[in-house]
Amino acid sequence: MKASIRLLNKRRFLPLFVTQTLGAFNDNLFRTVVVLVATYGIYSNPQMETRFSALATGIFIIPFFLFSALAGQLADSHDKARIIRIVKIAEIAIMATGAIGLWGHSIPLMLIAVFAMGIHSTFFGPIKYAILPQHLKKDEVLGGTGLVEAGSYLAILGGTVVAGFVNSQIAGAVILLVALSGCYASKSIPDAKAEKEGEPIDHHIFRASYRLISATMHIPRLFLAICSISFFWAIGSVLIIQFPPLVKNLFYADKQVASLFLAIFSIGVAIGSVLINRLLCGKVSARYAPGSVLAMGASVLWFEQVIGRWHNIPVHRFFSVPEFIQQPGVILVFSALLAVAITGGMFVVPLYAFLTTTVEKDHTARTVAANNIMTSGAMVLGGFLAALASNSGFSTSQILYSVAGMCCVAAWLSWRLHCSCD
Repeated sequence: MKASIRLLNKRRFLPLFVTQTLGAFNDNLFRTVVVLVATYGIYSNPQMETRFSALATGIFIIPFFLFSALAGQLADSHDKARIIRIVKIAEIAIMATGAIGLWGHSIPLMLIAVFAMGIHSTFFGPIKYAILPQHLKKDEVLGGTGLVEAGSYLAILGGTVVAGFVNSQIAGAVILLVALSGCYASKSIPDAKAEKEGEPIDHHIFRASYRLISATMHIPRLFLAICSISFFWAIGSVLIIQFPPLVKNLFYADKQVASLFLAIFSIGVAIGSVLINRLLCGKVSARYAPGSVLAMGASVLWFEQVIGRWHNIPVHRFFSVPEFIQQPGVILVFSALLAVAITGGMFVVPLYAFLTTTVEKDHTARTVAANNIMTSGAMVLGGFLAALASNSGFSTSQILYSVAGMCCVAAWLSWRLHCSCD
């Protein structure tokens, strides 16, 4: 842990860490504000609330599916630091559009900005992992990946907390300020020249995506790692889509409590990200992945049992945060939610490090991009199924049981990865 923390003193890591953290904060603050505005200020129907939450998630994820192949090719054939700076300049324009949407309460403008932030993250995502093996030593990559993940989820924590406690006018000003700060931080990232600079790029997004997936997924270890990660994010998308409607309609709590649920989930993944690095002592391995995701499934079932016994219903208004945390059984609710997130973080972080350390350096970004295509498809599918299940009358308990079943599939995949590679 100390060795990992020392990376924060290094110019080869700190500017990237700050840029990524600010971007994650901004992205999550904006998207959470949009969802909470719709859930608490526009809709009053649980099915419509879940549908909008799934729609916002889908709009953000679709660019990963469409443009990840192009992003991976660019990252492997051009200076990664230069691409980051261009992407962060674009973030300023995107957040200006989002801020106008928030100030004018324009759902179309907000959703356009959500889609554009999806494009922004699509091009930044492969780079933030692929650049680590270039700037870090081999025994530092897992620790660096863990810190990036922990920083990301702590940023998500900050974004979700702020989203619950600010109005749309203040949120618009904050996202603009953070975008400017992220652009400034990106200027200090050291150059990361491509291994094969100037390599031709296939601009046909569907053909490039097919070729990228074909070139990656035929390798058994990458196939298993990517499938495992995809299942994790499908599970995560189902859970996160459920939180705001769940808090409003089951716990009868306000948007600050919904923000608190998302924050606890983010804290848990950050803890799991750092904890697994400690258990593995810096070695990239899937050894603990099967047990971690099975523990995640058990925690989901525990969460279902805890919320099934919740019976506190106010008469005329929603619980505020101070009122909610005084309710009997709330400690069990938070503990179960935290357990789901910690075990999830322990499962997924080594798999990301696995993607970037088991391929040649000139293919790391493309490998991450192939993973992003598969993962985004899994998240969109998870969100669609969650919305479909809600509209078809499936209860929260039934959805959570399905999530636990998905954890078993992820455990099987990660066990095969462990057996074949460790």
